[in-house]
Amino acid sequence: MKNGVLSDTQISALIDGGAITASAGFELGQVQPASLDLRLGHVAYRVRASFLTGRGQSVTDRLAQFTMHEIDLTDGAVLEKNCVYVVPLLESLALPDTMTAAASAKSSTGRLDLLTRIITDNGVEFDRVPKGYAGPLFVEICPRSFSVLVRPGLMLNQIIFRNGKTFINDTDLIALHAKTPIVDGEAVISDGLGFSVDLKPQSGDLVGYRAKPHTGVIDLAQVAHYEPADFWEEVRTTDGHIILDPGAFYILVSRESIAIPPDCAAEMAPYIAMVGEFRVHYAGFFDPGFGWDSAGGAGSRGVLEVRCHEAPFVLEHGQIVGRLVYEHMSQTPAALYGQDIKSNYQGQGLKLSKHFKS
Repeated sequence: MKNGVLSDTQISALIDGGAITASAGFELGQVQPASLDLRLGHVAYRVRASFLTGRGQSVTDRLAQFTMHEIDLTDGAVLEKNCVYVVPLLESLALPDTMTAAASAKSSTGRLDLLTRIITDNGVEFDRVPKGYAGPLFVEICPRSFSVLVRPGLMLNQIIFRNGKTFINDTDLIALHAKTPIVDGEAVISDGLGFSVDLKPQSGDLVGYRAKPHTGVIDLAQVAHYEPADFWEEVRTTDGHIILDPGAFYILVSRESIAIPPDCAAEMAPYIAMVGEFRVHYAGFFDPGFGWDSAGGAGSRGVLEVRCHEAPFVLEHGQIVGRLVYEHMSQTPAALYGQDIKSNYQGQGLKLSKHFKS
């Protein structure tokens, strides 16, 4: 197998070969262009605190130490804001020795400020599965802004599979941009593609949304159901800057439109403290075809999920807030994001999660 991120066809082959198994039949659409959506199981464990499993220990061992009570999800159950839960997933892995995996929240999950992280037996990192891992998968869930109603089978996270070295260095990324533009305008390339925040929209003064502190429950199975004003305050500015409040969660948008060519995938780089007192983007993966069209050019802006930390922070229009790290695909997917599959966020601008009315 060629080095790179596995495509939908290759992920399906892993399922057929038994490297990915599930306690319930796989669903249509669960395999995405370069990732697999993971499904919640039937029970949630309310735990005292977040934890990493640690070498030589299983998640089940840790749950025996930290579980406060169990919650049956069969008929739906509410996971309360600022509480930590661990849910076994329906999927399990038995990876080849050359293959690793990495998980991330799905876009709709991140846009709800729903902190979700995959943990494994013997795990020393969140959202990372080492070479040759064989065992179950669990997800830690901590709702930060809104309490949520969940049921078995809900897909909050996605996982990608990497064979060998996959990342594209800056020299090759510059060449890729010259051949097939990956961003509109100038490409700021340094350890990936830099992107900035848009606080001077072409029309109007709406630049984002801020989560309200006291709201009702969001049923994660509902689509285009909730009124945004019941859960979000509009953020407006006419002078190109806003002040982020400590502990607050914002939905903003990138100034640049970006594109992921069919033979590439991308991951949002982890938060770096040097850029300021905030974290950007919980949902880290961008599928092949995001913002891309056959004529070339970048077509979709990145929605930024921003949480401010200890101190109020001034965010300025055009300020670099993060970077995208591009990766080679092992094989071009059979279906591309936004073109061959239904995709909620292709061609997006400033946009809340799919649960809210437009």
